[in-house]
Amino acid sequence: MRGDAPRSAVRIFGIDPGSLRTGYGCVDLEGTRCRMVSCGALAAPAKAALPDRLQFLHDGLSRLIRESSASCVVIENLFHAKNVRSALVLGHARGVAVLAAVQAGLPVLEYTPAEIKLAVVGYGRAEKHQIQHMVKLLLGLEAAPKPHDAADALAVAICHAHSSRSFDPATARGRRVSGPRSWRDVPLSALPRRQAT
Repeated sequence: MRGDAPRSAVRIFGIDPGSLRTGYGCVDLEGTRCRMVSCGALAAPAKAALPDRLQFLHDGLSRLIRESSASCVVIENLFHAKNVRSALVLGHARGVAVLAAVQAGLPVLEYTPAEIKLAVVGYGRAEKHQIQHMVKLLLGLEAAPKPHDAADALAVAICHAHSSRSFDPATARGRRVSGPRSWRDVPLSALPRRQAT
C-alpha cells in the first residue's frame, strides 16, 4: 500500500471473491478522478484443504484491508458458478471476505456484476478483456492490471466510486474530466480485439 489517502480523497477497497483466487484492488477517489493505490490477487496452494484456503484468504484480506487505511470495502454480491460445489466454495470465499471487512470495522457495500460492468464499461454484459481495458483507461495505467481478478476488483472499487461520487458545483464548474468515462467513449481503433481460443 502507498500510505494514507490524501485528506480530500476517499479510499475504496474492492474485492472480487474467487474459489481459487481472490482479487483485490484499492483506489483513491479525489473529486472526479480515481487513482490506483494497489491491486493483486490472493491464491492459496491449489492442493490445500478448503479450511486452510479459507484461513489463508481471511488472513491475507485482513492484513491488506488493515494496511490500506480504506474508508469502506466493496464486494461483488452475486456470483455465477458452473455447479453446486463451485457455488458453495465461492460462497465460503465471499463470506470470508465480508468477515474480514466487518472485523476491520469498515462498512461493506455490494454491487451486482451487471452494475459493475455498466459503471465501468457502460455495458452490463461486458467481457473480461473489456473490463481490463477500461480499468486501464479510467485509472490512467500503462498496462491492463493482471491477473484479471485484480482488474475485476479494481472495477468493483471504481463502480462504487462512480455510484457515490458527489459534485460540488462551486468547485466542479468548468472542470473537465479527462479520459473516457464509458466504454462507448473509446474510439473503435483503441478497443482490444478478442483473441482466438
